[in-house]
Amino acid sequence: MTERPLRIVFATARYAPFIGGVETHVRSVSRLLADAGHAVTVLTSDPSGELPPHEVDDGVEIVRVRARPRRGDLYVAPGVARVLAERRWDVVHVQSYHTFVAPIAMRAARRLGLPYLVTLHGGGHSSRLRHRARSLQIRALGPLLRSAHRLVATASFEVELYGRLARVPAESFVLIPNGGAEVLRPDGPRVSDGSTIVSMGRLERYKGHDRAIAALPTVLERVPAARLWIAGEGPDEARLRRLARRHGVEDRVEIRGVPLSRRAEYVGALSKAALAVLLSEFETHPLSVVEAASLGCPVLVADTGGSRELAERGWARAVPLRATPRRTGEAMAELIESPPPPVAVELPTWEDCCARLVEVYRDAVASRARA
Repeated sequence: MTERPLRIVFATARYAPFIGGVETHVRSVSRLLADAGHAVTVLTSDPSGELPPHEVDDGVEIVRVRARPRRGDLYVAPGVARVLAERRWDVVHVQSYHTFVAPIAMRAARRLGLPYLVTLHGGGHSSRLRHRARSLQIRALGPLLRSAHRLVATASFEVELYGRLARVPAESFVLIPNGGAEVLRPDGPRVSDGSTIVSMGRLERYKGHDRAIAALPTVLERVPAARLWIAGEGPDEARLRRLARRHGVEDRVEIRGVPLSRRAEYVGALSKAALAVLLSEFETHPLSVVEAASLGCPVLVADTGGSRELAERGWARAVPLRATPRRTGEAMAELIESPPPPVAVELPTWEDCCARLVEVYRDAVASRARA
């Protein structure tokens, strides 16, 4: 490293052992930055009070402060401000805005004169009320977001959307897509089984698995052997099973998640699937779609958010989010019967993501020195 290592602190509401998109992002980036010689701390909250308040994992320091309430996801963690004030940092990177951890960290950084970045990690929520309220959250956070050195967007649409809501100019954003693991490609050419539909994503209401189930009877009219595999885990499983029974397709729907330790099994099954679907209400940069497309599997997405961007690149077909089950089913059947030719998909890497972040961090440090 030709320049001095940076002292970087990630302020985020949740971190490992919790699982999720933001947790994966922070864990991947922090480890690579630590490997590169930077001093990296993840400052996070622990509503349970049962996790270690301090530990080091793969060279990354993890500091956990207590949060309230114990249940729910609108954590308040005043200890975040205390930890930021106790140590010397070069840059503070706030990851996600969905809890009160973000404004606490941003206010503390601004008060301490520390440059800070914010990656918003926009996403859906199973509560429709909470999902609708997120635009109000962004507007309320506007003054703090406008004080950030940069806002990091992981998809292009975020620049216009969040810029408008928070009244932040486009030049205050930097576009840095998430990285992704290299696909474990099966040996030999892809051969579709002609019948399996994979609905990807955690079992949450907003992920759209219910749309795939409701569309399945229409698919079966044209593809009698079709079956739906919902590849995920989560709190919505019981409701989805009831929905499958209501639509008379219980015997054609399998709900089964595959753990990371058996990732090769999942990739192998996806590479043989007739179709992959992600009919989610909101996605920022859905790597599951990128992965499926890179394997040559046809993909159908809901025409919204980051999924729309991937459809515009030709990596997926899009159907309106509020399309009827019949229209969605017809779109699914068409892709199974007449699959499009595979597209060339270049997977982003976490190394690229980290390299771009370090550039922004050093620019933030330089700007502070000039001030």
